[in-house]
Amino acid sequence: MGKAAAASRWRGASVIPGFGLTFGITLVWLGLIVLIPLTTIFLRAAGLGWDGFVAVGLSPRAMAAYRLSFGAAAAAAAINAVFGLLIAWILARYEFPGKKLVDAVVDLPFALPTAVAGIALVSLYANNGWIGSLLVPLGIKVAYTSLGVVIALVFIGLPFIVRTVQPVLADLGGDVEEAAATLGATRWQTFSRVIFPAIAPALLTGFALAFARGVGEYGSVIFISGNMPYRTEIAPLLIATQLEQFDYPGATAIACVMLVASFSMLLLVNVLQAWRAKRGTR
Repeated sequence: MGKAAAASRWRGASVIPGFGLTFGITLVWLGLIVLIPLTTIFLRAAGLGWDGFVAVGLSPRAMAAYRLSFGAAAAAAAINAVFGLLIAWILARYEFPGKKLVDAVVDLPFALPTAVAGIALVSLYANNGWIGSLLVPLGIKVAYTSLGVVIALVFIGLPFIVRTVQPVLADLGGDVEEAAATLGATRWQTFSRVIFPAIAPALLTGFALAFARGVGEYGSVIFISGNMPYRTEIAPLLIATQLEQFDYPGATAIACVMLVASFSMLLLVNVLQAWRAKRGTR
């Protein structure tokens, strides 16, 4: 009885303080770091009035920048979802010489300053660059086009996919594939019915993270995009342009549109994840 009572008390105890204190600290910290700055953006934009907000935040130039920022971020995240999954699969399932080096290279976009990444990409994909000079004869121009923006966002978004999927694949193990093979499943059936459902939530999370990072990316994009209004100008650059002109309400109006759109996309992804998890438990 003594051991049972002690075990029961231990299960009821918590290493960190109780829910009330930790929840209060959480709310205060999130309020100071996230909510108050974001609320300030909305309050500053409200000074424009509705007509002024629409004139700046939904102007043709701003809409063109939104289309490029969100479209390129979605395209880059989709590309990374495919190739990031392949890289995560290799790192999780196979041993080969130089594996540690490849694993470290995946994290380079995290550590590399974005401006340095942008300069490196321009050097490679410009018309006289190592890769760009090979693509120009084929009629493909990368630097100073929307394609260059997508490539820059692919570069900075790859680690998000790999690092969210790789642990799931490592925990999944190879025994599930062997079990499926013994039951007569083909490779495609094993992937589509066994592996993919298990990694789908992690893959969707990585996609959302890569998309969110791509929408707000600035340093690596401005060098390769060309920054031409209505064509290759991204929304973060348009915000910086407004700030350089000391048009703070205009900058916050554009920021508000981006914030609402980004939050809506992330909320949709979270709802899909919750729905998929609930469906999987049935």
